[in-house]
Amino acid sequence: MPKVHVFDRAHINTDEIIPARHLTSDVESELAKFAMEDYDKDFVKRVQKGDIIVAGPDFGCGSSREHAVWAIRGAGIAAVIAPNFARIYYRNSINNGFLALECEGIVEAFQDGDEADLDLKAGVITNKRTGQVVTFVPVAQFALDVQAAGGWLEYMKSHTQAELEAETLDAVSTEGGHHA
Repeated sequence: MPKVHVFDRAHINTDEIIPARHLTSDVESELAKFAMEDYDKDFVKRVQKGDIIVAGPDFGCGSSREHAVWAIRGAGIAAVIAPNFARIYYRNSINNGFLALECEGIVEAFQDGDEADLDLKAGVITNKRTGQVVTFVPVAQFALDVQAAGGWLEYMKSHTQAELEAETLDAVSTEGGHHA
């Protein structure tokens, strides 16, 4: 059962997710060693594969570095759930096949270390300690398909140009305006 790591603060920026001094690699396992270290130096020691970050609004603001997604995914985090995300971080998450889920009231629903059950199809996350169920903004099927493929580049390799154009137009017409 995945554990939740709560970062109860708004505007956690990409330099806090992966400090610029560690941007010497694009290898996730190398970046993972330094994920969130300026915010919580013991974070990577506690993370298990499949864990979830719960954070305040505007997560991932700051620079457009994809390293922020790579570092926390490399550390084993399966998803970040926040009320909203910086737009470029959200797009980088989708492009890299990583889950960034928008959910009002998420920080209040969990304590650090709580176990969670994340149900993407139902659009809910359940706090196993309290039984509280919180609904999040549904993930577009297109984003789930990109995630399942391992990212945008892998997704593109497996689809024809005509399929991509049709899916992109469909995703643009159905994508909500929920991002900060």
